[in-house]
Amino acid sequence: MSQKQKMLAGELYVADDPELAADAARAARWMARYNAASDADGPARHAMLVEGLGEVGKRVTVRSPFHCDYGYNIRLGDGVFLNFGCVILDVVAVEIGAGTQIGPGVQILTADHPRDPALRAQALEFGRPVRIGANVWIGGGAMILPGVTIGDDAIIGAGSVVTRDVPRGLTVMGNPARPTTR
Repeated sequence: MSQKQKMLAGELYVADDPELAADAARAARWMARYNAASDADGPARHAMLVEGLGEVGKRVTVRSPFHCDYGYNIRLGDGVFLNFGCVILDVVAVEIGAGTQIGPGVQILTADHPRDPALRAQALEFGRPVRIGANVWIGGGAMILPGVTIGDDAIIGAGSVVTRDVPRGLTVMGNPARPTTR
């Protein structure tokens, strides 16, 4: 298997592989163009999102600046909104359901590293997918960690660090994020 195939399969891989470096460079060029085009009209920005991301629904808004690793692992449903400064580390799949609203400065992270220091010393890493359901609200500055699934209609409080799955309709906040009655 190539390093890219290992990465996409969620297995240990080396990120500085030439094929992955070329993919990251392509994504960096796309992000530079996208982020510089913040005053472009809606159809032009949508076309750029379709060019750079894996799947983009209708009426999607991604405010600049936006940053990702590769782009091709990101899938955004209809009506998704990402506010300024969102970061998505998409070494594996990131799925964001229809109508989800994501505040400024949110980080969605799929990239992870081995707990064994000998493996980390070999520059190995892996990814765990993140799935965010439909009609979710994620407050500004929240961080979604690798492997997390957030159910439909959930609310993630601003500044929260989500380390575990969040069931449908639940509101969580804090570090680590925990259920709240607010």
